[in-house]
Amino acid sequence: MPDEEWIKTIEGSRKVKFIYQELPGDGAFITAQIERHEVVYSVVLTKAKNPLSREDVESHFKDELSRK
Repeated sequence: MPDEEWIKTIEGSRKVKFIYQELPGDGAFITAQIERHEVVYSVVLTKAKNPLSREDVESHFKDELSRK
């Protein structure tokens, strides 16, 4: 899964778009954006232990996405 994006419906019927991109040197760039929100949560991981699964990416944003 070198580069991937997907949409998942989470609690409260909110849709979240996730993006995962592998970077050189075992790094990764991951993002999460809640539908109809301007805020995009993004993180650069320098030691990602690629490849990351979808569950790995989604769990990284668990706290941010649980806020209402």
